[in-house]
Amino acid sequence: MSRAVNLLLGFLTGAVMGAALGLLLAPTSGRQLREEAREYVEEMKREVEEAAQKRREELELQLAHLRGEIRSE
Repeated sequence: MSRAVNLLLGFLTGAVMGAALGLLLAPTSGRQLREEAREYVEEMKREVEEAAQKRREELELQLAHLRGEIRSE
């Protein structure tokens, strides 16, 4: 579990640092840059929510197996 948390933390740290560097070095106007940043954040939020939902479903299935609710063939 620790490896997964570290991987997610590393991914998010890299994304934030990349976004910050992009903002600092971007040759676009402030308004356009804010819109692009907002779109990027919304996309990242959607991806994180999808990954969290997928992981939740996997964990619920594992829990059902442990409880004996689902039998393996």
